[in-house]
Amino acid sequence: MQVGLIGLGKMGGALAENMLAHAVNVVAYDPQLPAHLPAALETVADVPTLVAQLAKPRVIWLMVPAKTVGQVTAELRGLLAPGDVVIDGGNSFYRDSVAVAEHLADAGIDFLDVGTSGGVTGARNGACLMVGGPQPTFARLEPLFAAIATEAGYFYAGESGAGHYLKMVHNGIEYGMMQAIGEGFDLLSQAPYQFDLAGAAAVWTHGSVIRGWLMELAEQAFGADPQLAAIQGVMHSSGEGAWMMQEGLLEHVPLPVLGVALTMRYRSEVADTMTGKTVAALRNGFGGHAVERKS
Repeated sequence: MQVGLIGLGKMGGALAENMLAHAVNVVAYDPQLPAHLPAALETVADVPTLVAQLAKPRVIWLMVPAKTVGQVTAELRGLLAPGDVVIDGGNSFYRDSVAVAEHLADAGIDFLDVGTSGGVTGARNGACLMVGGPQPTFARLEPLFAAIATEAGYFYAGESGAGHYLKMVHNGIEYGMMQAIGEGFDLLSQAPYQFDLAGAAAVWTHGSVIRGWLMELAEQAFGADPQLAAIQGVMHSSGEGAWMMQEGLLEHVPLPVLGVALTMRYRSEVADTMTGKTVAALRNGFGGHAVERKS
């Protein structure tokens, strides 16, 4: 099988290595090629050259930022032919994926939206794939998904947009899980005991109800830096939590855990908020509570 891959960032580069390891012939393009690429990876100078290098029917897998998917697929629409397939493996909003699918379908080009989980390690060694789009197209490319996914790690989610919808909800759950883990270790770090945080995380990875990969990552992080002193507590958000929250509001589905986790992400990006200033001033005003003054 041959795949054209557009996007060689951390996830795209790891996915290219995964495909090559499973005898997939990969031709890749990225406007800014990374310094280190697999020796067996063939790269080209632009998108038209990439399309010309591929045998028909072509399969092109995108690993690009969500904001550029529309631009890239618009260019591909003018270069591809009926029967070709475009796959978006990035974190796109599912409604955008539906629109892209319709735009490409007008030209006879199939589109699959593939939610990709597992991080860089998964992309390299076996990803978790959630696939949306026409079922016959999924069936045609199922050998590719089976090759690069972890065991039992790919799933046909439904029609166009379903793959990215499922990934959106996955990421929303992830927000809540990470927030809970973060709060737990925050309390441990300020408890009346001198906890070994790496040790606590380690024991929780063995048989506890909360064991899992995130706890293993916590063990690794605290093992390398016992108080995480070298990093700041800024928690950026990729957008999928906000998308899920919007969907919850539209469907009247309460998502309180996600709401708090998402709000805390935003809060962490600002060191000194007007909310904090106002609450501190009010507490000082009615109760004489001390306020922290800037030096």
